[in-house]
Amino acid sequence: MTRACLPPKSDHSPINFAVPPGACDSHVHIFGPFAKYPLADDRSYTPQEYSPAQFAAHLDGIGFARGVLVTASVCGTNNGSLLEGLEQYPDRFRGIVVPDINVTDKELDRWHDLGVRGARFNLLQIDGKPMYRNGVGLEVLHKLAPKFSERGWHAQIWAHAPDLPELAPKLLPLGLPLVIDHMGRMNTSHGLNNPGFQFLCKLLAEGKGWVKISGADRIGDVSKEYVDVDPFAKTLLEANPDNVVWGTDWPHINYFDAALIPDDGRLVNLLSRWIDKVADLERVLVTNPARLYDFPRV
Repeated sequence: MTRACLPPKSDHSPINFAVPPGACDSHVHIFGPFAKYPLADDRSYTPQEYSPAQFAAHLDGIGFARGVLVTASVCGTNNGSLLEGLEQYPDRFRGIVVPDINVTDKELDRWHDLGVRGARFNLLQIDGKPMYRNGVGLEVLHKLAPKFSERGWHAQIWAHAPDLPELAPKLLPLGLPLVIDHMGRMNTSHGLNNPGFQFLCKLLAEGKGWVKISGADRIGDVSKEYVDVDPFAKTLLEANPDNVVWGTDWPHINYFDAALIPDDGRLVNLLSRWIDKVADLERVLVTNPARLYDFPRV
């Protein structure tokens, strides 16, 4: 048995800045309907069902125009919910799938036509142990990388920043754009000088990788309004603001304590602490995701 996740908050704090037209929430999940798209039997948590329409309402609520659906680990390699979402909102959504190693060219082409622009790989380990069950790893990435390259896709890497120096020789030779999830999913207690975090900054600075400055609630202290996350996000932005995107991680799965569930408005408002220039805000929310996910220009 797995634990049932709590739902996201029903409302959020007001947004404290003008959200630019075409803004993109670059990391969310949808699930179900489970009768049609069941979760993996072996999973780390059990989310509720969340439809494409609910995600669209989430975007409307925070004043964003676009969003990127990411297949979560509990779905295994069943991308059905995501693909249905892309069918329903072809101009508004893009997708990041978790592919089976035997996926066909025909399937990949269909996914691309629907709006898939990358695949996610679960390399996240803490103290040498996988943090979540399911997902696919390096074997699948190495086999499918040429097919992704042909289609202009990227590899979204879910990994712990301290592991990046060791992983890099297995990732960089593939020649794919690499997008690192959630600032490297490293607790802020590791500090800015952690070699893995510094490696991530170098990857950005050299244009060899991208990062999502999402997941403040996963790495920081909610009781302190995530102020401990501020220097990490700012350092990544300073490394290369052209290769940074942002997301809420809605609907905030794998939360079991209502006091810890993040407020989407507060998460959006972190950007006003991290970014001083309107031009950089435009980059992170509009220009960069349009380039990475192949959205039409606003």
